[in-house]
Amino acid sequence: MKFNGGLRDMFKCSLKGAGGPEEEDNRWPPWLKPLLQEQFFVHCKFHVDSHKSECNMYCLDCTNGPLCFLCLAHHKDHRTIQIRRSSYHDVIRVNEIQKYLDISGVQTYVINSAKVVFLNERPQPKPGKGVTNTCKVCYRTLVDDSFRFCSLGCKIAGSSRGFEKGRKNLLMESEDSGSSIGIARNISNLQSFSPSTPPLTTSSSCRIAKRRKGIPHRSPMG
Repeated sequence: MKFNGGLRDMFKCSLKGAGGPEEEDNRWPPWLKPLLQEQFFVHCKFHVDSHKSECNMYCLDCTNGPLCFLCLAHHKDHRTIQIRRSSYHDVIRVNEIQKYLDISGVQTYVINSAKVVFLNERPQPKPGKGVTNTCKVCYRTLVDDSFRFCSLGCKIAGSSRGFEKGRKNLLMESEDSGSSIGIARNISNLQSFSPSTPPLTTSSSCRIAKRRKGIPHRSPMG
């Protein structure tokens, strides 16, 4: 296994349930991994003409893809949850998900006066200075030492039996190659899911590079 992107590969394998024993998957409810792989906030193919066709709902009993508000009529008496957005990332309110899933160890955030957790990993381009606690999978900064993961997806990956073993192997490979860069720094170089700052345009660069006018001088008096 190559060092670059190794942990991300393990994360993806853990979500798919590949390479691990059957009891590994049985630790989680059957709807969790399908939920984390869905793409929400797309238009419903069954109600394209409705202004309520945005798919931000999910049925835990059917697990047949994102649902819009109108689709819920076919899921009466089912367990449904609502997915929300924060900075282009999918979140779910704590008071909804904790009824069906143990979210202990996952960082919670307060958004619009409600506690939420993120569905999937959000690696940081560079760890902040003086950081003492980071996500065990993607190394995103955590604000509280009582948390171990930044998202539900990272909890699945980091709790798998093969994760720690693979993590140790990556560290050993890094040491054998003579690299002085730690695994946390390697993960920080992975492309973040967060949108990056747009590059400066040519006109903006020219304006910044343009020299300021000098101090005007009076002409000598004759």
